[in-house]
Amino acid sequence: MDRFIPLACPWPPPSDPPVIRLICHSGRCWRLPLAALQQLLHQHSFWAQERTRADLRRMLRGSQAVVSLWEGKQLLGFGRASSDGVYRAVLWDVVVADSHQGLGHGRALVEALLKHPALARVERVYLMTTHQRGFYEQLGFQAAHQQQLMVFRPNESSTAGSTKDWTEQSNSPNKALDPLD
Repeated sequence: MDRFIPLACPWPPPSDPPVIRLICHSGRCWRLPLAALQQLLHQHSFWAQERTRADLRRMLRGSQAVVSLWEGKQLLGFGRASSDGVYRAVLWDVVVADSHQGLGHGRALVEALLKHPALARVERVYLMTTHQRGFYEQLGFQAAHQQQLMVFRPNESSTAGSTKDWTEQSNSPNKALDPLD
C-alpha cells in the first residue's frame, strides 16, 4: 500500500481560495450596484473616469449583454456588449481590477459575452482597444486592417445641427416622420 508522506508541511495551512463568481446578467442588469461599477471603472480604466451613476444606469439598460465578476461583495470585473442579434455586435468596457489581471478573469468575461444569447449567432463581433491588442488576439480577435475606425462627436461636429434640424422638422404635426423625405 502506497502512502503519501509530505516532504514539507506548510504552516499555517493554506486557507481555501476565494470564490470568484461570474454573473451573466438578465434584462434587469440595471440592478447591478452602480457605486461598485463606477468605482471599478474609475480605478481601472482610463476611458470611463467621469461616468455618472445616472449614465451608467442608462448604459446598462441599452446593453444587450452584461457580465460581471465578483469575489464576495467586491466587483472585480465587468464587460458589456451591444448587438443587433444577427449581423454585428460590439464589446464595450471590458475591465478587470489590476490586482486580478493575468488570472484568466478577462478571458472568462469575454468568453461569457461571446456565448451570450444576444451575441451567439452574429456574423462579426467588434471591439476597440488601446493597450490590450495582444490579449484579444489570444482570444481569436484579429486587427481589421481593411477597416478604418471613425468617430462622430455630436458636440464637436459642424454637421450636428443637421440632425437637430431633421428632428425638429419631423416633430412638426404637419411633417411625416420619414427621414428619406
